[in-house]
Amino acid sequence: MKKKKITVNINSTYKYLQLWNGIFKLTEKELTILSAFIDVNLTTKDSNICSVKNKKEVAKIVGIKDYNTLNNYVKSFKDKGVIAKNDSYTLNPFLHPDTDAVEIKINKI
Repeated sequence: MKKKKITVNINSTYKYLQLWNGIFKLTEKELTILSAFIDVNLTTKDSNICSVKNKKEVAKIVGIKDYNTLNNYVKSFKDKGVIAKNDSYTLNPFLHPDTDAVEIKINKI
């Protein structure tokens, strides 16, 4: 079968996440919060995307008074496969905005 190629130009982390949202099924609020986590983490370069430092900054950006409220979103992100927890929280590689290209293979069943 013939390969098809689509190029998608993205100018923000939020729009990049929207591209993947058919798979992860995030709410609009979750998209906004995850986008802030990614943008903040690109600056802090923390090995834990959900560190207290990052949560405090994200809370300011999205207008949440108590940064601990973000723990509910962190759990949801983990449940939806957006982040993984080992020693620290890490972003699903598909969602990292520095990814240059992704190949998707579709199997018709």
